[in-house]
Amino acid sequence: MGLLNVGARALMANQVALQTAGNNIANVNTPGYSRQSVALQTVQGQFSGAGYIGQGVDVRTILRNQSELLTRQAAAAGSVSAGDTVRAQRLSQLQEIFSGGPTGLGAAINDMMNAFSDVVAAPTDLSARTLVLTRMDETASRMRTSADRINEIQYTVTEELKNSANTVNSLAKQMAAINEQIARATGNGQTPNDLLDQREQVIREINQYVQTTQIPADDGTIGLFVGGSQPLVLGTTATEVAVGDSGTFPSSGQVNSGQVKLLFTRPGSPKIELDENMLGGGSISGLLRFNNTDLAEGRNLLGRMALAIGRSINYQQGMGLTLDGEKGKPLFSEPKSALGYTSGIAEGIIDFQTPLGTSQFAASDYEVRFTSPPGGQIIRLSDNTTTNVLDFTDPAGVMMDGLTFKFTAAGTLNERVLFKPFADAAANIQALVYSPRDLAAANPVNAAMDPSNGGTLQLAELKTTGAHWKTTGTPPVFVDPPEIISNGVVADITLDPQTIPSQITLKYEQDKGGFIISGTSERPLNVPPPDTYVAGTTVVPYTSGQAIRLNGWSITLKGTPKDGDIVTVGDAKLDGDYYTRNAGNATALMNLRDVKMFDESTLSDGYASAMAQVGTRTQSALFASDLSKSIAVNLENDRTAVSGVNLDEEAAKLLQYQQAYQASAKMLQIAQSVFDTLIQNLGR
Repeated sequence: MGLLNVGARALMANQVALQTAGNNIANVNTPGYSRQSVALQTVQGQFSGAGYIGQGVDVRTILRNQSELLTRQAAAAGSVSAGDTVRAQRLSQLQEIFSGGPTGLGAAINDMMNAFSDVVAAPTDLSARTLVLTRMDETASRMRTSADRINEIQYTVTEELKNSANTVNSLAKQMAAINEQIARATGNGQTPNDLLDQREQVIREINQYVQTTQIPADDGTIGLFVGGSQPLVLGTTATEVAVGDSGTFPSSGQVNSGQVKLLFTRPGSPKIELDENMLGGGSISGLLRFNNTDLAEGRNLLGRMALAIGRSINYQQGMGLTLDGEKGKPLFSEPKSALGYTSGIAEGIIDFQTPLGTSQFAASDYEVRFTSPPGGQIIRLSDNTTTNVLDFTDPAGVMMDGLTFKFTAAGTLNERVLFKPFADAAANIQALVYSPRDLAAANPVNAAMDPSNGGTLQLAELKTTGAHWKTTGTPPVFVDPPEIISNGVVADITLDPQTIPSQITLKYEQDKGGFIISGTSERPLNVPPPDTYVAGTTVVPYTSGQAIRLNGWSITLKGTPKDGDIVTVGDAKLDGDYYTRNAGNATALMNLRDVKMFDESTLSDGYASAMAQVGTRTQSALFASDLSKSIAVNLENDRTAVSGVNLDEEAAKLLQYQQAYQASAKMLQIAQSVFDTLIQNLGR
């Protein structure tokens, strides 16, 4: 009987080994499957006078081949790779909006500014004026189209985030159910290999959306945590997640603050917000980072450009006269204010009614923090530059980066307010003037050289600027127009040029090397305080090619004047219809293309700068994606080297176990023959 028992046990053990090898081969392409192997053990021998006689073999357990360390490392690396990959893909879409070529926004801006040259050459040519207005309408249209494309990308990102959150919830519930099955199966003393494989596969799938950390429990379950401490799965309970607007900066009406967070909604607990910086890897983290930072920067770059172009052109348009002798009306629509987002009691806006310096604009959102109400800080979120403020409720407002922050009600201690000044500027820009006669191409001032002049004095440029001395304060403060702010504080600027007297005379004093200005009591901007200035007496120094700047306008002369040479400046409309043939303001409008408007770049180069910023961010993201993907692939290869099924190896095992099975069967056959012989002999 002993031989029969040994053979039977061997037959059963080798059958299990064959079945296990066959199961490995069958699941070679099953995601998450870990290779299994049979662990055999010798049956305790039977004692006899001749020693212990072997009793055969038993199957101790079915081993699951896997490395806990490699499994977790591969899941974490895959999560980081998923986040980097989806962000790089979305940035590539954003980069397409900031493209060059003849159909790009940069080409439209250049065509618009270059079109002024025809008006300069022929100010009464209505077709040239019409071309300028057409180019302006096309530029506004391309800006709106670009803004719409950004909004479309944001919509698809939001929908993808919502779908990803739903998928995570489904996988979390699935894992909780598997945890329950594993806890039950673990009680029998054996490891439920297939359930463990299923759970690890679910964890890997969850990590594709959001990076997790794992903590095992004594009952065989695993707790899954997001953001370091928030339990996504705890034992057999799953917490639902959602994607929505930040509770700190909620949306207002139809306007979206743009700040999207991952929300944890645990029963009986307050809603918890997690941002991309807390989530680590996963596609949700990558999409949140793209939405809250990359997409916001792209929208701000576009909006800043739209606001700077519209404001600068509108300002200079207001400095000139139309063909009908009227003051120029705005060519582009401009926002009146930007609302602040807060969940508290603060009431604040960024006021766009006060003319500001576009050269100071930064493509950024801003956050106001009431660290010491009514005072606190303004933080530029693009680089965390901070400005301390004593009182936000000052009626004059608080300035930073050319923006005026105004609050009618201060916030409570530690209340935060988010401002997005450029978010909607490009989406709402419109061309407002369609009649060619309404293009203000002429200067409201005119200049003439006295016929008796003996020198070579010539008029190089005459234009209205709006630059003047601030009317309040001691000493007076020099104020430049929006597009070229420098030398002081911005205040008291309006779109109306300063009053031009009917006649101002500049008479050259050769022995003093400058002009004496008569006809106005205004202090020239060339003579700053504390220098003494007496109208009609003080000499304003003259240098060929350098502007003499008076209240609201400037004149640039060149050449060598002689003593007593006179230049007369007056209201252009007092000289008949001369202003209709003048293109001084059109020249000033055309010259805006060479004015530094933002990031130390001219209007012509501003779009190229925006392209470079988005392109640099995209290339950086693509590099990070390639690197994290390489790491994830290598770690997954290391994991599958331990857990994966090798068909050649399993085929060799099949032959090995087949031969062992046949030998075991032969052992049973021999035992049966011996037993039959014994029975026959005993029967005689």
